[in-house]
Amino acid sequence: MKQFIKIILNKVIILGVFITILQACNSDDGVVSCVPTTTVSVQINTNLPLYSNLNNPGGWVYVDGVVAGSRGLIVVRTASGYKAYDRNAPHICPGEKTTLYVKDDIRIVCDADESEWILLTGQPTKVANRAPRTYQVIVNANGTLLITN
Repeated sequence: MKQFIKIILNKVIILGVFITILQACNSDDGVVSCVPTTTVSVQINTNLPLYSNLNNPGGWVYVDGVVAGSRGLIVVRTASGYKAYDRNAPHICPGEKTTLYVKDDIRIVCDADESEWILLTGQPTKVANRAPRTYQVIVNANGTLLITN
């Protein structure tokens, strides 16, 4: 009788561990757990010459600063508004070559594993399985963008 209870108890424990592991895999929030979460609060005046690229669809700029994501931002003007991407690769842990950059004005690239995304949409096209982390962009009437999370 003790042997039977011991076998059942072992199976229940193994089943519990297996279910816990499966639930952890299914609760993917779209971000690798080692990618830092930071406060983002940036204002950009698109009337300034520094940000003149944002006046046309397809234009983009890098934004750096203490409250500009974990490695800065890529801000791009789309046909319908603006997008702001964190420059930290979303699919691998931060390293020496995991800062995203714009290439040929149409792609976002990561040198660590040669991942690529479409600049205007953030859709992954090569290697990566998720889009870069994006932040909310609010457009004020005076041409100022507020980027926040």
